[in-house]
Amino acid sequence: HVEDCMKILRLTIFFIRFHRSALAFSAAASLFTSRTWSRNYSKTLNSFKMSNLIDGNAIAATIRLELQATVKQLQETLGVTPGLAVILVGARRDSATYVRMKKKACAEVGVTSFGFDFPAEITQEELLAKIDELNADPAVNGILVQLPLPSHINEHVVLDHIRQDKDVDGLHPLNVAQLANTKTHAAGRGAWSFDNIDFHVSCTPQGCIELLDRSGVTIEGKEAVVLGRSNIVGIPVALLLMQRNATVTIAHSRTKNLEETIRRADIVVAAVGRAEMVKGAWIKPGAVVIDVGINSVDDPSDKRGYKLVGDVNFDECKEVASLITPVPGGVGPMTIAMLLRNTVNGCRRAALAAKSLPPPGI
Repeated sequence: HVEDCMKILRLTIFFIRFHRSALAFSAAASLFTSRTWSRNYSKTLNSFKMSNLIDGNAIAATIRLELQATVKQLQETLGVTPGLAVILVGARRDSATYVRMKKKACAEVGVTSFGFDFPAEITQEELLAKIDELNADPAVNGILVQLPLPSHINEHVVLDHIRQDKDVDGLHPLNVAQLANTKTHAAGRGAWSFDNIDFHVSCTPQGCIELLDRSGVTIEGKEAVVLGRSNIVGIPVALLLMQRNATVTIAHSRTKNLEETIRRADIVVAAVGRAEMVKGAWIKPGAVVIDVGINSVDDPSDKRGYKLVGDVNFDECKEVASLITPVPGGVGPMTIAMLLRNTVNGCRRAALAAKSLPPPGI
């Protein structure tokens, strides 16, 4: 009996030790799994937060690939290559940088670029004479005058001198009038398309709409607020949103109850030129924010001494918005992509007209 009792005791001790080891292993495994899950959850959460960014660089790259294919098609079917003339007056480094970027983008998609650099002392008459020459050149489908111009030259006179069909910036009064006349509804088409209209739409507003479309945002029926009323961005983008059946409010620095006005919006387009003016508390939860602004603010932590920010407070607004464009890397890349698209579309319209073929969309 003593031996039997000892066997039972030894078995009991074994099972107790085994149970303790099992508990310890279970606890360790649980702790490891918890920490791993926590890390994975944190990564997933951060990824989710980043996923609400509208990547203008990526979308612009996709559009350039599409344009590259279109240019090849134009060369093969109509025997034409789009051409863009870029005029630079003076030696401003920022203007020269912008011109280089545009020429590089032209080369990427197969558009021929013609560069004309003039000293700041050029007279207005000499500049207009060069535009007359380019207006008459069939190899040139688009003319871009890099702004700003020297103070002795009237920018409005120069821009208005560019032929309407070659005004790829979309700033000619007749192009603006076409936009205001709801002509973005292309003839013969039920669908709404930038590729099948017979005039040029301003590049940055066109890019804003393209960002919304390619991000899966439904515009129709939504309440949109455009902050800013400039002829270059605010008014054209408001017209485009209206023509996409949004209910549009144009707000500005003199708007009463500005915060309440913006807080109603499903879509906010900020183009007022004031650094981080729009706060996170102004944004309706789930709204889409398109930040057109680009402003430099002091930043001692940056080796340049400054950083670029938009018209909205990005860190605050990204926590509230369902989608938001960063600055830089949001609207900016789209402006050049739309300039290229206007040039390609202008080339196609001219080539079809020269062959007495119907324009696109008919």
